[in-house]
Amino acid sequence: MIKVLLAVAAGGALGSSLRFLVSAWVVANWPRHYYLATLGVNLLGCFAIGFLATLFVLRSDLPLPLRTGLLAGVLGGLTTFSSFSLELLKLAEGGQYAVAAGYLLGSVAGGLLAAWLGMCLARC
Repeated sequence: MIKVLLAVAAGGALGSSLRFLVSAWVVANWPRHYYLATLGVNLLGCFAIGFLATLFVLRSDLPLPLRTGLLAGVLGGLTTFSSFSLELLKLAEGGQYAVAAGYLLGSVAGGLLAAWLGMCLARC
């Protein structure tokens, strides 16, 4: 268990650092389009988690610390949107369409509402 935890921690540090570097680069080169950094890492993370999660099902012989370190660590540090996307697809693939729709709506609308409430509270 400790090996898995250390792999997630190291991967998280790497993913967070990559996210910071991408954001810094985008802001330095395209300051008016700062949001492209988030869009880019989210799309990259979604592609990577789809690819790796499928690969790891096919290659379960790969060590658990490596698999978890990449998925929960690197991609979790890079973007949580990738985890959200994978979970949403798993719900839909499992035929849980109502749960998937609720998760989608709750995450997007709920996240926007929570961010707005946080902004309002900070301005008080």
